[in-house]
Amino acid sequence: MSEILKRSITGALYIIIIVSTAFLSHYLLLVFFTVVGLICLREFQTLLQFKNIMSYFSLVVLLYYFNFTETYLPVLIAYLAMTLVVKLFLLKDLYTLNDIPIFDGKKHLLTLFYIVPSIIFLTMIPVYKENYEYVLIGTFVLIWTNDSFAYLVGKNFGKHKLFERISPKKTIEGFIGGAVFTVAMSYLIFTYIDMLPWWAWIILALIVSVFGTLGDLVQSKFKRKADVKDSGKIMPGHGGIFDRMDSMLFSSTFVFIFILFVDYVS
Repeated sequence: MSEILKRSITGALYIIIIVSTAFLSHYLLLVFFTVVGLICLREFQTLLQFKNIMSYFSLVVLLYYFNFTETYLPVLIAYLAMTLVVKLFLLKDLYTLNDIPIFDGKKHLLTLFYIVPSIIFLTMIPVYKENYEYVLIGTFVLIWTNDSFAYLVGKNFGKHKLFERISPKKTIEGFIGGAVFTVAMSYLIFTYIDMLPWWAWIILALIVSVFGTLGDLVQSKFKRKADVKDSGKIMPGHGGIFDRMDSMLFSSTFVFIFILFVDYVS
């Protein structure tokens, strides 16, 4: 079976599962993302050469706490703030360090404030307001659009490297192409899903393009340091779950914050 066919079949099954669980039941969605989160944690810890059982326990407890309890607002804000600090720290290292660090001494923080909250804030989107499962699916569509067209445009027209030290195949042309098609897709989504105003969908597309790409680079940094091509092998043609979810995981926090902002200003 060709690599393209394997990627297509695996990708299609992945999309069907997410869409189905989102619309059938929030409980099913939580179960699915609990499994996804646990696998991502395992793959991430393998990249870090680090084992910590408590991170798995933390994911399950915090996931169900934030989804099924009346979260004390200062707790949510504090967790968001710590997550942002860790993610901005990861971005800082992309741009300012010549070496690609493995974050010795900070591995507990990375699991607790990178992977775990990324899954949590992703699952909180469809429970934030009624029918917001459409917003979750729309966000996934934007991620898939950005990834697909960044790859296609970059492969056919890319000449200028975006971040050669970390990801030699990514190009500036690919990034711009992915962003343009994602913005176009966001307006198309708006014509079918009016949960958010048109300008919000466009800004959401830009958030997804920028932070999704940065998330991909952050993951590439960890893989390069670990000297592996993929984070796992569970998804034929794609590698691991973390490989497939890297863009969404990194951008999910920024997406959730933006949704809170849109609700506040409207």
